Amino acid sequence: MASLNSAARVGFSVSYFLLRLDRDVLSDIEIAQAAHMLPIGQIAQGLGIPEDAVDMYGRYKAKISLDYAHSLADRPDGKLILVSAISPTPAGEGKTTTTVGVGDALNRIGKKAIICLREPSLGPVFGMKGGAAGGGHAQVVPMEDINLHFTGDFNAIALANNLLAALIDNHIHHGNALGIDVRRITWKRVMDMNDRALRDITASLGGPGNGYPRQDGFDIVVASEVMAIFCLATSLADLKERLGNIVIGYTRALAPVRARDLNAHGAMTVLLREALKPNLVQTLENNPAFIHGGPFANIAHGCNSVLATKMALKLADYVVTEAGFGADLGAEKFVDIKCRKSGLRPSAVVLVGTIRALKYHGGCDLKDLNQENLPALAQGIANLERHVNNVHKHYGLPCVVSMNHFTFDTAAELDLLQSKLAHLQVPVLSARHWAKGGAGAEEVAHAVVALAAKKDEGFRFVYEDDLPLWEKMKAVATKIYGASDITADAKVRAEIQRLQDAGYGHYPVCVAKTQYSFSTDPSLRGAPSGHVVNVREVRLAAGAEFVVMVCGDIMTMPGLPKVPSSEHIDIDAQGRVVGLF
Repeated sequence: MASLNSAARVGFSVSYFLLRLDRDVLSDIEIAQAAHMLPIGQIAQGLGIPEDAVDMYGRYKAKISLDYAHSLADRPDGKLILVSAISPTPAGEGKTTTTVGVGDALNRIGKKAIICLREPSLGPVFGMKGGAAGGGHAQVVPMEDINLHFTGDFNAIALANNLLAALIDNHIHHGNALGIDVRRITWKRVMDMNDRALRDITASLGGPGNGYPRQDGFDIVVASEVMAIFCLATSLADLKERLGNIVIGYTRALAPVRARDLNAHGAMTVLLREALKPNLVQTLENNPAFIHGGPFANIAHGCNSVLATKMALKLADYVVTEAGFGADLGAEKFVDIKCRKSGLRPSAVVLVGTIRALKYHGGCDLKDLNQENLPALAQGIANLERHVNNVHKHYGLPCVVSMNHFTFDTAAELDLLQSKLAHLQVPVLSARHWAKGGAGAEEVAHAVVALAAKKDEGFRFVYEDDLPLWEKMKAVATKIYGASDITADAKVRAEIQRLQDAGYGHYPVCVAKTQYSFSTDPSLRGAPSGHVVNVREVRLAAGAEFVVMVCGDIMTMPGLPKVPSSEHIDIDAQGRVVGLF
């Protein structure tokens, strides 16, 4: 059986309740609360991390000092394993669960492995997607802490972002010596919660003492450029330099105004000093896990911090990490942004899917996914095929397909999947880590070890640095999304050209797009081709060193659903959290 967490992550859906009613099983949080955790100092000791490099955050969480991280520079790197997935569906896939399960399985077969994950955002936790600590018997713990405030990193990122926003308005209020054009301020405030009412607001109302009224808005923390910088920075000095490079707006003459012009980057770095230390926790099987940073992949670059990933590679033979959503979004940005900027190179990719999700991509209704449907499965397999082809052809990486198994899966469906994917010449394995922990993913772990041992197949980026911004966006759309072309209105085309002419053309592009489809229409399931991708907005992230292309109707401040997950979350008389997945 695969991950019930797969369904829970997209809310309290019909499929989740069907699964829970059909099985007398513990929920994710009940499994996590019954875990036998080791003191985090013991986990650190097992990695050879000295006691004076471990900053304790209670009994089961810790941060590892940056000085220790930098002291590992001369050690050889382990193998980096990237976990990605098919295009997400309401049926769930279980990518984080698989990341944890494969990491546990590698340790079970005698390899020294660490997993690296992103930190969950409170927006999805209280909204509809759910948490990000895995599920079933493949989780990281303490699960409640990780899914809630954890070690306060997101709060620090929000504070640093909003300090800069406050300094902008304060500078204008006290004379505006830099000549900032209040109509061309691009820096938004952020908060770590879905709140559609804050997308577009008017700030500074109430008279002269409150500043100059202007149009403003909020993004969610995970969409902040500070988050992207945080996850790409390699040191405190690099963090400060990148923060100083943030372009917050323009003068009337269209000259860029940067955070360093406001003398903001030093104080912002101070707020982020402790947060930049990677967080160490453990899996249910007491294996080490770094959880650090958390940009979304549909609106940002979708990867955990470079610092945590690089530290893990110095401490283990294998590091299993995930990139958000499908291989068209998270994996593409992992390759074209994180790998390009950091020098990291994956040795293999694990592509995650489920029979149920593939039937959904083939047109099956959500309520019917537990019934055998070979025609829908045959049609939906096209989604998985395109992701596998992208990984092989455009990223140049070997992969294994890991199908999270459900008891609803039939022998006929499994046989059809194997036969339809035979031409791809990739291992297609059934995994049961949700129910069995690492023992249920040992076959996948052995396949990963075999793939990682092979000669490099020719890792590559989707586009080269010197390609113009417009052509980079077109390369991603046509090669990865299967689109025929890209479009933008005259104003957006002019802004892209202005950024190109201003010297930002060598930056990679970060596409903000729906995660549910290869197109910009979330209702187009499977593997649509020949569609046109419209770029409706472009944003410069000069500190993170990429250009965001906002496509379709994607929002950088999500809203809550009609029945948010928060309605099911509570605390009992003993102070124990209930209803958290």
